[in-house]
Amino acid sequence: MSSTFTCCHGKSIQPGKSWIDKNGVQHPPNWDLWSGPQRTAAGITEVVQQAAPDSRLYVWSHNADGTVTSTAKDLADSGSGDSLVLGVKSVLKNEVKSQQHSRLSRNDWVITRKADKGTAIPSNVQTWRDATRAKGDEMEAAIDGAANTAAINSLFVVQDSDGNVESGILYDWPELG
Repeated sequence: MSSTFTCCHGKSIQPGKSWIDKNGVQHPPNWDLWSGPQRTAAGITEVVQQAAPDSRLYVWSHNADGTVTSTAKDLADSGSGDSLVLGVKSVLKNEVKSQQHSRLSRNDWVITRKADKGTAIPSNVQTWRDATRAKGDEMEAAIDGAANTAAINSLFVVQDSDGNVESGILYDWPELG
């Protein structure tokens, strides 16, 4: 969470920048070094910003008091034709497809060489490509199977302090060994 500050007339002020109070008095840029009682006497209020929700899943905004107003995005597509709006599920599945394509394209030259010269595809490359396709299918199935925003949120990978996956499957791609 981060903090912002407001002065006596509700205007946002920033540490390191001077400001003018409602009586026209200019205060120094180091006002942030003032004690709590000095800030209170000058009409400065600290506003602690709540953590914002995941923008992939929510439309949100911070309120003046630091709270967050959020609304879950639609999971399903809406509209049609030129007015089609992709829902969260379609956006995430498109992202999975894009990442999968990008990963596979890194060694497409091996496939081209096989077709062009008959050179065998190394087994580790073929195994990795098959695993990458299977993982993409698994991710898309999990997205399709999610019943609500909380279920979608639980699909994102969470890592421990050592970088090991604790939970989730989205974007946890196999590595080429």
